[in-house]
Amino acid sequence: MNLYDQHVLPHLIDFACGMGAVMKTRAQIVPQAEGRVLEIGIGSGLNLSFYDPAKVSVIVGVDPSAAMQKLAQQRAAQINIPVEMIALELGQIQAADASFDSIVCTFTLCTIPDAMAALQEMRRVLKPGGKLLFSEHGLAPDLPVVRWQHRLTPLWKPFSGGCHLNRDIPALIRAGGFSIGQLDSSYLKGPRPMTWVSRGWAD
Repeated sequence: MNLYDQHVLPHLIDFACGMGAVMKTRAQIVPQAEGRVLEIGIGSGLNLSFYDPAKVSVIVGVDPSAAMQKLAQQRAAQINIPVEMIALELGQIQAADASFDSIVCTFTLCTIPDAMAALQEMRRVLKPGGKLLFSEHGLAPDLPVVRWQHRLTPLWKPFSGGCHLNRDIPALIRAGGFSIGQLDSSYLKGPRPMTWVSRGWAD
């Protein structure tokens, strides 16, 4: 890992993912979580303040970045829900089958190298009847925007932690073994290639 990835990128991601429109979408999704919660890509912990302590018993976070985990731990100290971190080894979530009531995944599927394998792991550890709660940016419905997403992604990835602008999020979720129960999609404020967001839940 180079100096940019270790010292600069975590703070840039924390800033960009903490902007008003993005935080508003987090506020729409995260409070739906309940029980034992797994957060994929907990990052710097921007979701933590939105969990409902009356509904959530524990939050278990997965993130490969030690620098991001450090920021998350600082935010975890400010809420009244226990927060744990678990390892992600060789793409496998170190947790038993059907061990979580809810999985939260926000602005994360864009950067996971093998998103399909990650979703299959989420399917494995989610209890029957549990929900995957998601809010993710990805492939837009408008052809001019899509063309820009395809052009920009190879240039964008090295500076954004591997972020893909052009992943079809609903299609990925379905291909990962989930059935989408609710889906709302719209552009957030900002450049359209970066701001088409799909949010909802799947089981």
